[in-house]
This record gives sequence, C-alpha cells and structure tokens, in this order.
Amino acid sequence: MKDLVTLWKHTRMVVLVALTAAVYAAILIPFKIAIPLIPGFTEVRPANVIPVICSLLFGPAAAWGAAFGNLAGDIYGGTLSPGSAFGFVGNFLYGYVPYKLWAQRWRRSAEPEPDMKSVRQVVEYAAGAILASAACALIIAWGVNALGLVPFAVLGPIILVNNAAVAIILGPPLLRILYPRVRRWGLLYRDVMPVDDLSRGRFALIGVFLLMVGAIGGLMQGTYTAATFPEASLTLITAPLVAAMLIAAALL
Repeated sequence: MKDLVTLWKHTRMVVLVALTAAVYAAILIPFKIAIPLIPGFTEVRPANVIPVICSLLFGPAAAWGAAFGNLAGDIYGGTLSPGSAFGFVGNFLYGYVPYKLWAQRWRRSAEPEPDMKSVRQVVEYAAGAILASAACALIIAWGVNALGLVPFAVLGPIILVNNAAVAIILGPPLLRILYPRVRRWGLLYRDVMPVDDLSRGRFALIGVFLLMVGAIGGLMQGTYTAATFPEASLTLITAPLVAAMLIAAALL
C-alpha cells in the first residue's frame, strides 16, 4: 500500500484525487434526493462507475478520490451519519481494488492496456468490478449493521448489485472512449508516478485469494446468518472475513 502514501508527493496525483472526488460527488448528490433505495444509506447510483474507471486510469488516486467523494456526497446530500465512516472505507476499497487487481495480476495478459477492445479485457474488468463491489458492500453492510441502522441482509446485496451492475454496464464503453485520451494527455498513474513509488505486490496471488474469500465469503455468510439466525452476533461471526479482506487489500 506504499502507493497510497507516495502519491501525495506528486501534484498531478493530488489533482487527480480532487478530480475523482469532485466528479463522483457531483453525480451522487442529485440521485440521493431523487431516487433513494434505502433513504439515508443508498440510492440508484450511476456515479458508481466513476471509482472503477478512475481506478484503472489514475490508480491509487481513485481510492482516495472515491472515499472523499462519497463523504462529500453524504455531507452535501444530507445523508451524513455514523455509517458514513464505513462508507468512506468501503468506497476507498471500491476505488482501490480494480487498479490493484489489474496492475498486479491481470495485466500480464497479451493486452495489458485497459482500452476494452477485447472480450478478455471486458471479462477481466467485470470480474474486478464485482470483487470491488463485494468488498465495498461487505464493509458498509457490516459496519452499518453493527451500528444497528440497517440489517446486513438488506444492505449488503443492494450495494453489491447496485455497484457491480452500473460499473459493468457503463465502464467498458467509457474506458474505450477515455483511456486513449488520458494516455495521450500523460495522466495515467504510470506516467505520473515513478516505479519506485508504486507497490510491487509481491504477494498479489495470496491477496487475490484472500480478497475472494473475504469479500464474497463475507457477504454470503453475513447475508445467510442475518436471514437465518437473526439473533446471532453477526458482527463477531463475520469479523474474521472482514479482516481477511482488509489484509488482502494490503497484500495486493
């Protein structure tokens, strides 16, 4: 996770953090009022494509941008609550996971540039979007449930589907349009940050495995436990899988 710290040394990366946050919040805020799914906690979110495509373009800047953008959306959209702390962490992972998966593991394909010109790239992109959505959903649903605000079995699946569907549908065409332009402008994270400032991901395979077990397993376990054993301590039962997912993010 070295890159999450070293990016602050580079003015253009800081600008990309602010750009990601501003665009994300600007699209989030109107829909918080217009089309809420669970008032105060989630809504129809076409903005959910922004962290994922920015993740592949701007790398670690997208993680901070998604976290601050979602927080700004909560503040200015009138949905700020204790659950916003988990929204910050969940959206941070949502903007961080796709970049790390692509950069550290899946970019070793014959077509490393995420320009979405092949079926393989679209499939890899979709898999990354689903895992990132699961990570985001698990953190937020687990935290909000622990606060006694919204049941895990309700919020977790909604966030997963909401995030993944928007990212998968809108992401590939947007990346096909934006990627060559961002590359031409020299704003890809690889063009801005030197190799020494990027994490090497020596344990990426372990990280990918733990991410799948933690994020997807945690959502499945939490949803099943909440629906089948409503009086069980879901916070404690799911905590090991939440911890596994956070360790995975560090290893990527």
